[in-house]
Amino acid sequence: MKICMAENYKAEYRSRVKEVVLATLAIGGLVAFAVMAPNAVQLLKYVIKDERQRRDRLTYLRRVINSLVDKEMIVKVKDAKGQTLLRITECGKKELKRYLAHDLKIKRPRHWDGKYHLIIFDIKETKRIVRDELRKWLEHLGFKRLQNSVWVYPYECREVVVLLKSQFKIGKDVLYITADEVENDGWLRVHFNLN
Repeated sequence: MKICMAENYKAEYRSRVKEVVLATLAIGGLVAFAVMAPNAVQLLKYVIKDERQRRDRLTYLRRVINSLVDKEMIVKVKDAKGQTLLRITECGKKELKRYLAHDLKIKRPRHWDGKYHLIIFDIKETKRIVRDELRKWLEHLGFKRLQNSVWVYPYECREVVVLLKSQFKIGKDVLYITADEVENDGWLRVHFNLN
């Protein structure tokens, strides 16, 4: 039984790391590994629970990237200076959509750290369908609306926001903010059962 649980955890963990890599590339387009690596490694700290793996994130990230290249979900290309660039393929985009559709959820930690996580977006009227779809997803995930384009959640959710940005191709239109307090937040504490 313990072996089965450990294997399930490892499979879920590998899946989450792949999501982070694919989402980072989906948002950035053609990205130099040297540029992508620090951003992806930062996001991995929310995925990787094992301390030893946390120290060796870059090596692990390289392994995941090579695996994604082997599966033709991303490609490596060289620019004029010989720098390695990474790009998500159509196969990778389909896999990312699959992750988003089936696995998108925010894990609730045991204790609230007292911070609020806000999503602020300014999506043009020409993309009204995308804007409405994003609102539906935020509601589905448990966010609470503060204003039409300002939503709040009490737990870390950066990874989910990256996936939503890549899914809807709205990277520049959405901001993720961590706030120490929200004025008159009593109703939020009741809503999220934080007291």
